[in-house]
Amino acid sequence: MGKKYKEAAKLIDRTVSYELAEAVDLTKKSATAKFDETIELAVRLGVDPKKADQQIRGAVVLPHGTGKTQKVLVFAKGEKLKEAEAAGADFAGDSEYITKIQQGWFDFDVIVATPDMMGEVGKLGRVLGPKGLMPNPKTGTVTFDVTKAINDIKAGKVEYRVDKSGNIHVPVGKKSFDNEKLIENITTVMETLVKVKPATAKGVYLKNIAIASTMGPGVKVSAVDFAK
Repeated sequence: MGKKYKEAAKLIDRTVSYELAEAVDLTKKSATAKFDETIELAVRLGVDPKKADQQIRGAVVLPHGTGKTQKVLVFAKGEKLKEAEAAGADFAGDSEYITKIQQGWFDFDVIVATPDMMGEVGKLGRVLGPKGLMPNPKTGTVTFDVTKAINDIKAGKVEYRVDKSGNIHVPVGKKSFDNEKLIENITTVMETLVKVKPATAKGVYLKNIAIASTMGPGVKVSAVDFAK
């Protein structure tokens, strides 16, 4: 741990779960890197990811975006290809981009595909899957409504997916964001996670909530405001 990290960690009591507003303030104060650090939300859920109905996955549009402009690749053809280009896709096409990815090209952040293209895109599963880039209907990235998909992504849509340990990690903005914008983004994600709670999940659902900057220490957040 570096000197700056140790100094920042002194600001935070690791035994305390702070109210969201105070947690955001502490996270920003402890973000001492020279670049505009990303603020990430981490939530441990009381679910069993081994059970199909508890594999929580989806997407949510943050009211204030993530602070990062996402490059969107759309797999489509015909009129849907023209629609994607008109909607502002950074890249749009079919077989030529499949070939490029097979050759190691990854100059994009999100892939959107029309359903009729998934047979071809599926060939890239081994490459895209481990990187979390495979389009999925649950996250709205397999759709014929490519205009809405592109607009949502450009507006700040983020995906969430529970890992094997029951954790979810979501970027919720940048250090440069006003506190209120970060609070609203975090609240939007938390409200979404509460809404998608599986009926079969037993016990405490929101087990642990924390936020942290790219280089800073984690700050625990009280679940009281969200566990209503």
